[in-house]
Amino acid sequence: MSRWGMTIPLMGLPLAEHRKVVEGLAGLGYTDAWSAESNGVDGFTPLALASQWAPDLRLGPAIVPVYTRGPALLAQQAATLADLAPGRFVLGLGTSSQVIVERWNGIPFTEPYQRVRDTLRFLRRALAGEKVTDETLGVSGFRLDNPPKTPPPIVLAALRPGMLRLAAREADGAITNWLAPEDVRTVRGVFGTEKELIARIFVCPTSNADEARTLGRRLIAAYLTVPVYAAFHEWLGRGARLAAMNEAWAAGDRRAALDAIPDDVVDELVVHGSPDACRARVREYVEAGLDTPILAVLPNSELSIPDAVPALAP
Repeated sequence: MSRWGMTIPLMGLPLAEHRKVVEGLAGLGYTDAWSAESNGVDGFTPLALASQWAPDLRLGPAIVPVYTRGPALLAQQAATLADLAPGRFVLGLGTSSQVIVERWNGIPFTEPYQRVRDTLRFLRRALAGEKVTDETLGVSGFRLDNPPKTPPPIVLAALRPGMLRLAAREADGAITNWLAPEDVRTVRGVFGTEKELIARIFVCPTSNADEARTLGRRLIAAYLTVPVYAAFHEWLGRGARLAAMNEAWAAGDRRAALDAIPDDVVDELVVHGSPDACRARVREYVEAGLDTPILAVLPNSELSIPDAVPALAP
């Protein structure tokens, strides 16, 4: 079955006002609802609500960080969602970024590969009902009181070869972000074709290209100057075209950083145009090897975000 996901909560719509939208997703052809977690709503609460509002959707966070919750709490929250949505919950894990982990949560962002690997292995055992001791994570004798009857699949956020190979070996899939359709083939070249590849895709359904590019530049500057994303785009071969942005950002000149982002980079990384054109562009990702596109709808002056949801439906 072809998958087509939506990011929840929708930008600008309070979570308490999401019920009608979420209830209607499956009827429009959406198969998945995926949350996120940075500095807004947490990654689990929207999914708990959606589990009751939309019993046909697959649900997952893309992603929750392995640093900002202890391993036992991650296991408890995953088990809770697996109980609320049996067979429909997927746990998306990742490192997050230095900004979120260190600057906002005061937690050292050290050994990210090892932390993800060890947390993944711990969760496999804990969600299967085992009593787990893991000295590396500082866990001693933890066991879930009510492990899920069906342990959820675990997918890893992966932006470069090391994490992609870990996801291919030990996880049930990989989640990536901020890439163009042609980049999917590069990712697949390392990750392989055996497991599910998921990606969040920013979509701005408007015929006003200038408006879409203005918004796209703000997002690109905010995301791709973060070291983990800067390294990702170096690997993808986009480093030279983003060098001027990174230099201006590092110098504290935000305006110059925005101005330095070429139109073609925005057009590669942010889907925009009419709803039909946007849908066709998202299908290019699927044709390149993406299994599950997760649309993240961006605000614009032509189409409200609630109206964009049915307009972008598959």
